[in-house]
Amino acid sequence: MKRQRLGIALAAVLLAFPGAPAAAQQPAKAPAQQPAKAPAQQPAKAAAQPPAVAPAPDIDPDAVAALDRMGAYLRTVKTFRVKAVTTRDRVLENGQLVQADSKVDILARFPDRLRLDTESTRQERMYLYDGKSFTIYGKRIQYYATIPAPPTIGQLSTMLSDKYDISIPLEDLFWWGTEKVNSSAITSATEIGPADVLGTTCQQYAFRQEGLDWQIWIQLGENPLPRKLVITTTTDASRPQYSAVYIWDLAPSYNEAAFVFDPPAGALKIPLATADKAGN
Repeated sequence: MKRQRLGIALAAVLLAFPGAPAAAQQPAKAPAQQPAKAPAQQPAKAAAQPPAVAPAPDIDPDAVAALDRMGAYLRTVKTFRVKAVTTRDRVLENGQLVQADSKVDILARFPDRLRLDTESTRQERMYLYDGKSFTIYGKRIQYYATIPAPPTIGQLSTMLSDKYDISIPLEDLFWWGTEKVNSSAITSATEIGPADVLGTTCQQYAFRQEGLDWQIWIQLGENPLPRKLVITTTTDASRPQYSAVYIWDLAPSYNEAAFVFDPPAGALKIPLATADKAGN
């Protein structure tokens, strides 16, 4: 079975927006054609053709603006709980797709509190961050590792990726609307229209960049939250997909103990291997 590096795909999407390139926002227009006039008593001559104009990128500024609004709004939400159901296609050696589902439950308080639980048929994990330390705990195997952590969720995500090759599930929710985004990868942006996601009225958008097609459903109204995301890998003939459907709570109930790890009886502490050692 081929390993699907979903984190790479999500990072590629994450770095693709929000602003459209200036050239894309102002499509070039072909110069108006002027009818040729034939000289008196002379055969008419074909009008000179204007120089070729490169076609403007297929980018709808309204679609890009919707991403801007969503990202800006997410950065104003300082505390939230979001539950998600994700589906990931895995590609067998014969090219057949098989799906793997998982559930994710995130409680976050910016800038320095995070609790995250994941559950699938293969594993159950807990991620805890209290602004000073980070713990990852495998519930089924009862192993956990704790390391010193930087002072913000953003810095934690970067450290875990760079040093330990760990991607926090749904970490894209922490990056929309930040300086990490880059619009240059988008080659197509389209507003599809209204749609319903689990009873919430949304607007659906479709985007394209090299190697990826992706769609996002953004809640209409004063709270432009992402409600659904679908990513299709176009460089693979099987076109595997990843999808996530989000349920948001912007006023969750919690206490400080929610972010502190209390090892269960029988849990064994182990060192967290760095990326270079994990690859050996």
